[in-house]
Amino acid sequence: MSRLFHAGNRELQDRFDGRRVADTLEARRRADAFLPEHVALIEAAAFFFLATAAEGAVDCSFKGGPPGFIRVTGPAELEFPDYDGNSMYLSLGNILRSPAIGMLFVNFDGHSLRLRLRGQAALVEDAARLAAIPGARRLVRVAVTDIFPNCPRYIPDLAGGAPSAYLPAADGSARAPEWKGRDYIQPILPHDDPHKARR
Repeated sequence: MSRLFHAGNRELQDRFDGRRVADTLEARRRADAFLPEHVALIEAAAFFFLATAAEGAVDCSFKGGPPGFIRVTGPAELEFPDYDGNSMYLSLGNILRSPAIGMLFVNFDGHSLRLRLRGQAALVEDAARLAAIPGARRLVRVAVTDIFPNCPRYIPDLAGGAPSAYLPAADGSARAPEWKGRDYIQPILPHDDPHKARR
């Protein structure tokens, strides 16, 4: 029984021989509570990407603020302020109708931890708390259900101006990511994985 995958994920995992890898990554990498390195990444972030959907409207938005604007408030809970925007309320309107969200934390340096979160969001309008956060119009509280760090492959080093070292070459070959060499992953890679050790 998977908490991370639905029938559509499973259909493609089975079609492309990926279920063993998916199940192993879920068992070994998915977490229910933040680890210290997750907290450090989240609370140092100056931005993240927020995915929401409701009533057929799907939205992905950039949320930014000063480092520390996102606060981890519990073992699997965080809050971030909503600042002045364009009055469309695309993300918050979706949350109001359907609280399921996704969050992506990524440093564009080509190597750092990348963190995906899934959770249930709620809008918080508490005047006393908002007064303590300059510019905050309201807070978004997230009860995180799935914490999933994954490979930073394909993330460019924007500061250094370098593309990801993992992009496919002209001949289609690509450098193998570290995680594919792990002893618990290598034997279960899909049969046609280009980084599967051939015997």
